[in-house]
Amino acid sequence: MGNFFKSLFSSSREDSATESISKADKKNFDIFKYDGLRAQRIGQVPYAIKCFREALEIQEDFETMGYLVTAYINVHEFEEALSLSTRMIELEPESVPSYLTRIQILFLMDKEQEALTDCLRVIELDDANHAAWYLSGKAKKLTKVLKEAVTDLSKAIELKDDFTEAYLLRAEVFVELNEAENALPDIEKAIELAPEEEASYLLRARIHEKLNDISAAVDDYKQVLELNPFNTDAFLAFGSLLINTGELAKAVELFDEAIEIKPDFAEAYNKRGKAKKMLGDNEGAEEDIKKSQELNPDDDTKSTETSKPNFDDMYKGGIF
Repeated sequence: MGNFFKSLFSSSREDSATESISKADKKNFDIFKYDGLRAQRIGQVPYAIKCFREALEIQEDFETMGYLVTAYINVHEFEEALSLSTRMIELEPESVPSYLTRIQILFLMDKEQEALTDCLRVIELDDANHAAWYLSGKAKKLTKVLKEAVTDLSKAIELKDDFTEAYLLRAEVFVELNEAENALPDIEKAIELAPEEEASYLLRARIHEKLNDISAAVDDYKQVLELNPFNTDAFLAFGSLLINTGELAKAVELFDEAIEIKPDFAEAYNKRGKAKKMLGDNEGAEEDIKKSQELNPDDDTKSTETSKPNFDDMYKGGIF
């Protein structure tokens, strides 16, 4: 991580800046900066933040600012991260990596429209930047400009034909557009490129359901649970499919397994109660519904719907 951000945020400005401070200040700056890096590497992020701040009090160093932005993100201090990344862009207005970092922060803050503005600026600076087209597509998906999102994600894939994340996101956009037949080739490609990614199988299962290929959907849900037996989205979606197709006893067995793995799984109790009621086990259904309400008394609507996993953030920070 340190080497990554060193290359990402290093600047020729540092050489001229170091010439303008005394040897004593330079020594203190180095002490704070590298103490901060060591602290960051061993997970002592609050101390790293303190060190980086002290270093920047001595010298406005672009590379150190990048390390501090990362530290702020790690502790969810997004306003601080955004402010500092904006300062970095002021210092180097054509720094594409700085814009990409700020875009990621804006997504974390649910500021998709502002993120889109930055994406367009990056594309102006470098229209062959696959990450910018991907992030633009993501922003347009989140702001429900779906057709344009497809166009941008297609451009990202054109620039990088093994771009797993872009195939996955475009597949999800196609699902939102009710174009499951177009989504399927994209998710197949994503699985080919990253065969151990459980979220891809989960999305493919949804696509198979929309295409009424129930057997294939079942196989995909099973694959997800093989990859991760604790995937609650898979349990809920698979169980709902079994209920909807009349496989009530199998649904009960599946939720038994889910509850054994996660005893406080409120939605699994709710779903199992629904299946038991349909099987005529009113007493068992009542017990499960009561247990679900005890575990999650503040939410009696969410558990009545089939869980729809959110794939928006699964590759956050991993596309550069």
